[in-house]
Amino acid sequence: MLNLAAALQERLYFLYKFIRFPKQIGSVTPSSPFLAKTMLDAVPWEEVTAIAELGSGTGAITKHLTAVNPQPQHVLLFEKDDTLRAHLARQYPGYPVYEDACQLETALLREGVEQLDCILSGLPFFNFPQAVRDRILEQIEATLKPGGLFIAFQYSHQMKKQLSERFDLLSIEFVPVNVPPAFVYVCQKRAS
Repeated sequence: MLNLAAALQERLYFLYKFIRFPKQIGSVTPSSPFLAKTMLDAVPWEEVTAIAELGSGTGAITKHLTAVNPQPQHVLLFEKDDTLRAHLARQYPGYPVYEDACQLETALLREGVEQLDCILSGLPFFNFPQAVRDRILEQIEATLKPGGLFIAFQYSHQMKKQLSERFDLLSIEFVPVNVPPAFVYVCQKRAS
């Protein structure tokens, strides 16, 4: 009963934040398990020692991350919202939680991580000004190892051109069982 109450509280808070700050929260509800599975199935876990999740929200992807890779060496979470960030810190005390995805390089330095093998993203790029999109994508490129994966979900194809200009676009998977339905972009950093 407690888990049901906590899940309902998470959904209500998410909805509240979406209504109040639609530019920060990309959806009215947290990501579905189907979306999480699609994202995480694209990761070659045997090659991953350092991973970041941008826009971790309520931890809808994070909880599945811990199930598929229970012993990662480095997991960094990024969440702008103070309440959600505090929730993530309590829920995942072994994972450092940072506020700003525009500061990926700084966070990696602080954690003693040289490069990331994979970056997962739930950031609503569509809602961001172009300068913020560019800054985040620059940080992703700077912190991913050559051949590393950037796996992002979006609710449209609006980011396809910009992503394909910066990365090799390996696949786009449609996930209809999510509110709203989403596209999972699997991108690979080009070798230098």
